[in-house]
Amino acid sequence: MSTVPSVGLTLASRANAYVALTKPDVSFLVLITTAAGYYMGVRGPVGWLHMSHVIFGTLLIAGGTAALNHYVERESDRYMRRTASRPLPSGVLQPGQALAFGMALAIAGAVDLYLAAGILASGLGVLTCLSYLLATFVGAFPGAVPPLIGWAAAAGSLDRAAWLLFGILFLWQFPHFYAISWMYREDYARAGILMLPVVDREGKRTFRQIILYAAALVGVSLLPAVVGLAGVVYFFGALVVCTGLVQVCLWAASNKTNARAKWLMHATVLHIPLLLGLMVYDKLPR
Repeated sequence: MSTVPSVGLTLASRANAYVALTKPDVSFLVLITTAAGYYMGVRGPVGWLHMSHVIFGTLLIAGGTAALNHYVERESDRYMRRTASRPLPSGVLQPGQALAFGMALAIAGAVDLYLAAGILASGLGVLTCLSYLLATFVGAFPGAVPPLIGWAAAAGSLDRAAWLLFGILFLWQFPHFYAISWMYREDYARAGILMLPVVDREGKRTFRQIILYAAALVGVSLLPAVVGLAGVVYFFGALVVCTGLVQVCLWAASNKTNARAKWLMHATVLHIPLLLGLMVYDKLPR
């Protein structure tokens, strides 16, 4: 009888480890951006069941990609405090298990998206998966694709408004990930990962990049109202939200501590749901 709780704990820990491989926090952002892209791209009544199917397929690909990323980075993760407890470095799961799990999820997601939304949406999902493991600048590409998947599934094609959503997500990722990499620059250095904050010890270049991308985000975020994708409510709301993010970037740059970088990271996490929420609200029938 004493072995039952132990077995249960082992099964529970392994199940939690598989969930951790999918990076649920990242998957939640994928859910939000895919849903926003679908809603903004649809013409006429929203097919909620179809939208849910598209989001599910995209989440499968996102979870599979995250698991494959765990597999690829398993060695460097051992040297970083914030990643040493992940399923592979901690030994809860074996590399082969993560590889099989990631491939199964990604393939299932691609097939599901193809069946639900066609070749364009599925192809974008596959492209996202394949490009995720590249360098940070190129890596910003897959992070910006989910709204394109949603849009393609809803509209069947991509137009300039869809690419504006891509541009917003693309630019947003740089303040977000540079803030995170500044907080954990010592971890990255131990793992031999030469992120910009590792080689830029004073942080001047890092925070210059953060401010420049945040400033560019202001202009790009206003364009949906200019091209008719959104209206006046979104325009002024986006102006406030994006200007606020720039102010947080400037505040963090004035005293480059980990604490301020963490506040900046939280600000970026709040920024995207607010911005996309304003866009969706402006499209609601009234």
